[in-house]
Amino acid sequence: MDIQEIMKILPHRYPILLVDKILEIEEGKRIVGLKNVSINEPVFQGHFPGFPLFPGVYILEALAQTGGILMIKSLNLEIGKYAIVFAGIDEARFKKPVYPGDQLLLELEVISLKKTLSKMKGVAKVNGEVVAEAILLAAARKLEDLKR
Repeated sequence: MDIQEIMKILPHRYPILLVDKILEIEEGKRIVGLKNVSINEPVFQGHFPGFPLFPGVYILEALAQTGGILMIKSLNLEIGKYAIVFAGIDEARFKKPVYPGDQLLLELEVISLKKTLSKMKGVAKVNGEVVAEAILLAAARKLEDLKR
């Protein structure tokens, strides 16, 4: 799945769209995505000047967006009508730093899958080494219900 298809599924846009490609998807089971970390990302202006590190919360968000694609596809949610929102993050661990130029491999496996609450095990890797992992909880919400 390329960026054009990802943008049809997810409501996120630059600078917070954090998935560049979907490499594998088994609906209802697992997904593998890719995030290219570029020095051109606005976050590096402040995190940290002269020593750029990709923030851990961005890694978790990239995992969550990848998991959101799996939820939307697996639950046959109408594209453009739903957003996937965080419901919780458990057991988050950051193992190694991520730098500009790295490619984040984003792997998620379903623990439970429901529209009201899904749970997935997420692992982010760079060059085959785990850089972060977490249990992510998310729910599908109609976009119209998220407006004030």
